[in-house]
Amino acid sequence: MNSADITNKNRRVAFMAATMFFAMVGLAYASVPLYRLFCQATGFGGTTQVASAAPVAATGKQISVRFDANASDDMGWNFRAVQSTMKVVIGEPTLAHYTATNMSSGTVTGTAKFNVTPTSAGIYFNKIQCFCFTKQTLKPGQTVDFPVQFFVDPAILDDFDTKTVSEITLSYSFYPTAPDQQANTNTN
Repeated sequence: MNSADITNKNRRVAFMAATMFFAMVGLAYASVPLYRLFCQATGFGGTTQVASAAPVAATGKQISVRFDANASDDMGWNFRAVQSTMKVVIGEPTLAHYTATNMSSGTVTGTAKFNVTPTSAGIYFNKIQCFCFTKQTLKPGQTVDFPVQFFVDPAILDDFDTKTVSEITLSYSFYPTAPDQQANTNTN
């Protein structure tokens, strides 16, 4: 084997190693958005679905929905669900309310993260309108009502993993975020 062959082999190995390096870096950057898309498509981890409207016909069968509310301690908000549970007709649009009061002496902006348990029900829990899609800004002492319109997809009754589910918990957690031009400054 001559030195030209060895040089070509070394270049190929270096090229393959560089290609693998850049592919791994690319996968690392793409993993978070791909995971988010996977969760939204499958309901994995209790990720709810977003819908523009409820199905045409409700089933007449009911399921209990429990509402949970949490706020980060450093926000200074009293955040709670107005109703603790509701019996809802599967397939029928339903409106629930959360409320938040800024107990701090300064203006605070926050964003709500959400999930559904059991996690297998996430793909069937569809939100039509939700305060979690935008940043929320509350002035000192301000109280705001946050409505959530949702429905439970009738397909929940046909899924082997969810057909025996009798209660779904919708949980929101508010965390402080930096205000920006897109923040929803509530004036209620």
